[in-house]
Amino acid sequence: MEHIPFARSIDLPPYRAILAVDAKGFTAEPGSTHEAISKSLLDLVGDALTGAGLRVEWERPAFLGPTGDGFAVGLPTRVLPYLVDPFPRLLQERLAEHNRQARARLQLRVSLHVGPLPADPENPHWTGNGDSRNETHRLLDSAPVKAVLAAASPRVTFVACIFSDRVFEDVIAAGYAGMQPDRCLPVTATVDGKAFSRQAWLYLPEVSGNLLGILPGEPEPLPIAGKPVMPRISGPRVKRNAGQVATTVESMTQHRGGGR
Repeated sequence: MEHIPFARSIDLPPYRAILAVDAKGFTAEPGSTHEAISKSLLDLVGDALTGAGLRVEWERPAFLGPTGDGFAVGLPTRVLPYLVDPFPRLLQERLAEHNRQARARLQLRVSLHVGPLPADPENPHWTGNGDSRNETHRLLDSAPVKAVLAAASPRVTFVACIFSDRVFEDVIAAGYAGMQPDRCLPVTATVDGKAFSRQAWLYLPEVSGNLLGILPGEPEPLPIAGKPVMPRISGPRVKRNAGQVATTVESMTQHRGGGR
């Protein structure tokens, strides 16, 4: 029977960890290279996930949907701490190794979210659709994560992560991940042309370029694109220099269009 929203109750799908990855500058590369780059992304992310002890989950995901310049994958919620740490660090290391030998350096944006989504592991490419997955892609396309990657050195920083507030509160601030909350910076994630605005958290496993001396550190609520973030009572304490991050992020967003 076709489901009509709000007409009757149905089962809530299981919660999934949703990991999305996107390559900066993908569309600027010649079309003849896109297929090879897309395969490289899967291989590189797979290597990092395997290094984080998630080979079994990667080989049988709840869903896996390519997007051309990236993909989204659904994994069990119990592995969220390992997707926070050590996965980003391992991905940074794997990309550094890859980029030493590659014609064009890859820089990746990574978003991590959690929410209820249907899934069929037997047909992973045709399932896993819903609001939580849409929000994961919006975070991936948001101005702050594009801006910090644009501000970083393309020769040093190869990964920029953005975590949803739900992931930050339930996994990082709660102490389940091997990462201090102060390694993350609170931002308001917005996407040009979209009615989307969410509290989120930036994390760079390797800081460089215009962000040296600013990230990492104790995060401070800061405005992005004119949208202030209210101070958090339960979150990490603030630092005065986070205003510099606001200036850097907002400036890069305005002048480079977020750094696709």
